[in-house]
Formats: sequence, structure tokens, C-alpha cells
Amino acid sequence: MPKPKTAANAIALAFVVAVSSWFSPLAVANEAIVARIEALNAGFNVEVLGDRLMARGALSGFYTANGFEPAWHSPDQRSQLLSAIESASRDGLDPRDYHADILAELSGRPLQELSPDLQADLDLLFSDAFLMLGSHLLEGKVNPHTIHAEWTANRRQRDMGKVLATALASGDISAAVDSLRPTHADYHKLAQARQNLTTLLGQPWLPVATGPAIRPGDRDDRLIEIRRRLTALGDLSEPEGATTFTDPSLYGGPLEAALPAFQARHGLEPDGIIGRGTLAAINMLPIERVRQIDATLERWRWLPETLGERFVLVNIAGYELKLIDKGTELLRQRVIVGQPFRQTPVFSDRIRYLVVNPTWTVPRRLMIEDQLPQIIRNPDYLKRLNMQVFRGWGADRQRIDPATVDWTALSKDNFPYQLVQDPGPQNALGQIKFMFPNQYDVYLHDTPSQGLFGRVDRSFSSGCIRVEQPFVLAEKLLSGDPKWNRDRIRALVDSAEPKTITLPAPVPVYLQYWTAWVDDKDQLQFRNDIYNRDSRLLARLRETPSGNTQRLTPVSVSHQTTGGQ
Repeated sequence: MPKPKTAANAIALAFVVAVSSWFSPLAVANEAIVARIEALNAGFNVEVLGDRLMARGALSGFYTANGFEPAWHSPDQRSQLLSAIESASRDGLDPRDYHADILAELSGRPLQELSPDLQADLDLLFSDAFLMLGSHLLEGKVNPHTIHAEWTANRRQRDMGKVLATALASGDISAAVDSLRPTHADYHKLAQARQNLTTLLGQPWLPVATGPAIRPGDRDDRLIEIRRRLTALGDLSEPEGATTFTDPSLYGGPLEAALPAFQARHGLEPDGIIGRGTLAAINMLPIERVRQIDATLERWRWLPETLGERFVLVNIAGYELKLIDKGTELLRQRVIVGQPFRQTPVFSDRIRYLVVNPTWTVPRRLMIEDQLPQIIRNPDYLKRLNMQVFRGWGADRQRIDPATVDWTALSKDNFPYQLVQDPGPQNALGQIKFMFPNQYDVYLHDTPSQGLFGRVDRSFSSGCIRVEQPFVLAEKLLSGDPKWNRDRIRALVDSAEPKTITLPAPVPVYLQYWTAWVDDKDQLQFRNDIYNRDSRLLARLRETPSGNTQRLTPVSVSHQTTGGQ
């Protein structure tokens, strides 16, 4: 009968396994691997040699496909992985997250000197280290949704178990790990800049005292340390015998020439005056700058394999927009981004159409928080800005005379109106906007407040991105359509009538937040963390990995709608 036969087979199989395990160390190792994988599959936290196995699903898939056989027989392959783990620091990752200490301690010993159980544990740790390191290089260590709730991007994904199997079969572990890093040149330039900066970590970095601003021609003892600091950072190179060496407390010569460039690459006004902001940048510890780079490298790992042949990239922290086509920078402009309490979100989408002479329907939050106080203070406010008042929404809304409204009686719980600004030079969106419809009601647009582009700190908007030269951007985006040129776009503006123009093909747009990067002149740039996002990300980067390589997307994401300006 089936049941007794099945039971007998099970007993026989157990006997065979027990006997073969007694005579075969390899079989014992196999059984140890089976036991640990089964424990992982059952949801238990499994520690081997004092370190926790973290790549649950990938480990199970790899060893199941491999028949639960040990995989790391080659000393050369183990050595390659150890080198790859050590080099993870150049990517801003911590080698200790990948069992670096225990693997280095045991990997030098011949396998035959280790007990079968120890061989199994070591094999599992090597596989776990590869899978976790590879996953972190491929997708990032931190789930971006835990830092930027609005994050959307087509991230890189691979079956890590198959990647490991292929790497072991080829024997080239180093190449396999390296292939998982982002391919973007900007990522690798920044990683190299990080490596260069780490040479300063052992040097003394005493704070330069605050005090009066130092101007060219001034004498100040603080200049001695400032000169040494800028020399160490590579911003200053004074020839031997320069006159300033006879009086190092005098502000002049090469230091005076170097200071504006230092200020510019730190996002400061390049006026050559050593004031509070410049001193703060000079006093920033090298380790703090390294951590800024680490945060940016992690954000790069969240991006797709390729950004596309033609795309728009906005660096929120850098207040800058670039249009790239086939690797060539076609356009670079200054932008204005959201205030710290109305932050521009980080996400990616596609610009699908432009609107010339747009109207602006004021988002509800801005109507209540911004517009209502203005209307109450100034009865001519709506007329001066060409704003219309509507009761209700959609096709049934009715235009009403604002003079008939008791604005002082309105509140966030009682505001049955819409405010719509007509097209024109005073429109908050300017004369053109670039649309990539999204749940945050964020887009690129023109602005009548052109004077703000001259500021160094340009976080003035309510969340959208204001573009310095929007019609130049429009012309570049429409360059693939022979029907459109600068003159025809300008003629539409002169008509004062709203007009929608569909792009020949949607253009990807990436709204990013980078406080460190290497520019096209190979200069390392830093910017202030205007939204305090780096500190949150760095705290997560320093955490021990969660024990699961699978990324979880939250069921619901909340974000305050910004909507224009």
C-alpha cells in the first residue's frame, strides 16, 4: 500500500543519508547547508560563525539550483571576492556588512583543515557576501522609499542567484562584481574623487576660528591655516618662493586668485571674501565630505541602467537643469526649486507636452495658506494678478465677482472656491510650462521673477521647478519636429491664447538630489543639504543590512501636493 511504502522509503533514505554522512565529509557539509537553508526558508534568523546570513531568498535559490553542494572550492575565487569586499569602501559601502572580518580570518586556511560543518558555514558566508554586495551595488543598500516617499524610477534588477552561479562557473568573481556597479561615468568619477579625498582623513583639521570677514589686502593670522587647508584640498598651489610665504598672514597673491574658485565649487558667492559661509566650507571635515559623496553614490545606485539617449536632469540641491542628448550636454540652466517646507520631490517621469500661455489653477493648499491672507490684506490683489474666482469645480463651476465674497469668513474647512490666474506676463507659471503629469502636481515652468536666478540659494518655489530660459529649453525639446522653431513659439506667446504642443517623443526627466558630484572640468563640487536629506540617508547606510535582498514597495505613499510656482 502507498503509505507504508512511502514510510519505508523515507526510513531508507534517512538511513542512506546517515551512513553516507558518516563516511563522507562532503555529504556532512551538504547536510549542514540543507539544514541552514531550510531554517532560512522557515523564517528563522540564521547565524554562522557569529555572522547572520542575510540574502535569504537568493541564498535559497542558489543552493537549491546547485543541489546544496558547496560552491567556493577555488582559493583564487575566494581571494577575488575578499578583494571585491575590501574595495566596496570606494563605493561608500562598509566591507563589514559582507562578513569581511570572519572571511579574511578563515579563508587563508586550506579547506581540508576545516571541519565539514565549518566548511559549510564558510561556503554560505562567501555566497551570502557575494549576493549582498552584488545586490547593494546593483540597487543600493537603502530602500529609496524609506528616504524619498515619492521615489519612482525603473531600477536595475537581476537574478542574483544566477549571477553568482555564472561568476563561479567563469572563475572571474572580480569582473562579476564590477559588472553590477552603475555604468554611468559620473558615478565612477565620483567614486574616484572619494578615494582621493580619503587621503586627507589622517591629517589634522583644526577648526578655523570665526571672526570678521577677511578681504583681499587684509592681514589675519587665520590665513595661515586657511592657506594650508586649501593647499591640502587642491584648490591652492603656491610656487616656492612666492611673496606670500614671507607674510603668510597677508591675503593676496595665489590665495586671492584661488578663493573664488573654491567658493564656486561649494555653491557660494565667488566674491573672494572669506566670510561666515566660506569659513563653514573650509571647516568642513574631510570625513563629512566623504559622507556627502557616499550619499550621492547611493542615490546613483537607485537609478536605471541607462537614463536614455535624450533626457532632462534636474539636480535639486545644485539648482541646475541639464539637457543631454547622446552623451552631449545641449543645455545647462539655473533653476529655482521648492522651499525647505515645500520640498521639490525626487522622482522620474517623461515630459510629454508643453503649454504656451498657461493659466494657473491655484492648488487648494496654496489658496488657503498663501493667497487668502494676501486677498484679505489687499482688496486689489486678485485684480492686479488677473485672477478669476470660481465657485465649484469642473464643467459646473461658476465665475463670480470677488467683491461678493466675504474672504474673512473663509478657512481651510470652508473654502468653496477656485482661483484661476489668466495667461500673461504676471502669471505665476510665466509664459510656458513643461508637463509630465504626476501625482505631485509638479512640473517645469517659466516665471516672472527672473531676478531670483541671480541668487546663490534658489529654494523659493512651492515645489515646482522654475526654469531660467524656458523658451531655449522648449526649442531644444521640439527640435525633432520641423513644424516648430523659435519664431513660431514666440508668435504663440504673442497671441496670449493657451496652446498645447505635444513633443515629437516623450523625453525622460529625472528630478534628483545630489549634494556632491564631479563636473565636466573634473572639479569636485559640493552643495548644502538644503532639505536635510543626506543625514537621513547616511543613518540608513550605516545600519546593518536588513537580512533580505528583496525590495518592498509601500502599499500607500503620502506626499503634500505642491502644484505650481
